Amino acid sequence: MDLDDPLALESQICFALAVASRGVISAYRSVLEPLRLTHPQYLVMLALWQHGSLPVRRIAELLRLEPATVSPLIKRLEALDYVTRARSASDERVVEVTLTPTGADLRRAAEAIPGQMMAKLDIDEAGVRDLHATMTRIIAAVDASNVSDSSPAS
Repeated sequence: MDLDDPLALESQICFALAVASRGVISAYRSVLEPLRLTHPQYLVMLALWQHGSLPVRRIAELLRLEPATVSPLIKRLEALDYVTRARSASDERVVEVTLTPTGADLRRAAEAIPGQMMAKLDIDEAGVRDLHATMTRIIAAVDASNVSDSSPAS
């Protein structure tokens, strides 16, 4: 790392985050393959396992994605018989996503994934906690920056 050059590629946070993100998501591929899930589909399933039935819009909010991005993921999960989609009886505009028994049962197999990923990434539980805390601080800082950037000028 060239500490004298503030624009050296390998010293950029954005570069390290991008490379790490691609690498971690790629590492999930072999772990998720037996469950017939992609990483984005896995995130949807995590939200449903944690919260139960959810509207598409709420899933999108939890994953910080647009509903138009989440909808195709849910359709593929429905084709796998992991979830069902149904219009809300109280508001036809709302599509509710619910785990099927197959999708709910998949959670048992998925419980091994965090440990498998820790082994793949050669990181222990304390390291995961530290990394998660750092990433959470970065997310909060970005969120705060985005809010202040979108505030009207006085």
